[in-house]
Parts: sequence; structure tokens; C-alpha cells
Amino acid sequence: METEEQARNRFQSELEFVQCLANPNYLNFLAQRGFLRERPFINYLKYLLYWKEPEYAKFLKYPHCLHMLELLQYEHFRKELVNAQCAKFIDEQQLLHWQHYSRKRTRLQQALAEQQQPQQQPPPHGNAAAK
Repeated sequence: METEEQARNRFQSELEFVQCLANPNYLNFLAQRGFLRERPFINYLKYLLYWKEPEYAKFLKYPHCLHMLELLQYEHFRKELVNAQCAKFIDEQQLLHWQHYSRKRTRLQQALAEQQQPQQQPPPHGNAAAK
């Protein structure tokens, strides 16, 4: 039986590891050292899919790791990660996604602020209101 402290340590370790999966260079490192070919490791990756459940996913700081965890379930993806160019391509695509997301979010926030601005104008002062 696992103690409360052991459960907490396992939770923290698994949380850290799952989030490391968002780093394509780390995935390349694992692939080049053969971890992604070992059945016990592949089974561990399958076990970690529980992080996709909302009660666990809410603790993730880098939710992109869940997409990588999903892709790691496929043998073809695991094999491709041995190639440094594959990791570089994923890294570049992540950067482009984050840049696009940031610009889109900024535009959305600006549009929302402009929409709310006319509604928040103060009423006219003095005699202008009486006319």
C-alpha cells in the first residue's frame, strides 16, 4: 500500500515527466537512447494517459504535453523522433503556434475592449443633458 507521502511524490514525479514531453528535444533525447523502443517504457507512456482527465490536466502548466503524449502512443511517431530534424520541425511548429495564438489572443482582447468602450462613456454634463 502506498503512503500519502509516496503518492504525493509519485504525483509530482509524473507531473514533471509528463510536462517534459512537451519538449521535442527531450523526446529526441529519449528516442536516440532507445527508450521509445522499450516495451516497459511504452507501457508507461500508455499508463500516463490518465493525465488527459480534467481532474489531472488542471495541474499541467504546459498542456501541449498532452498532445505529445497522445502522439507517443504511435510507433511511427516514436521512430521518427530519432531524427533530430523531426524534433527541430516540431519545435518550430510549436513556436509558430504560440506566436499565432498570442497575436490572435491580443487582437481578440483589443476587439473586446473596443466593443465595451462605447458602453462605458460617462453621461453628458450640466445643461447638455437638460436640452
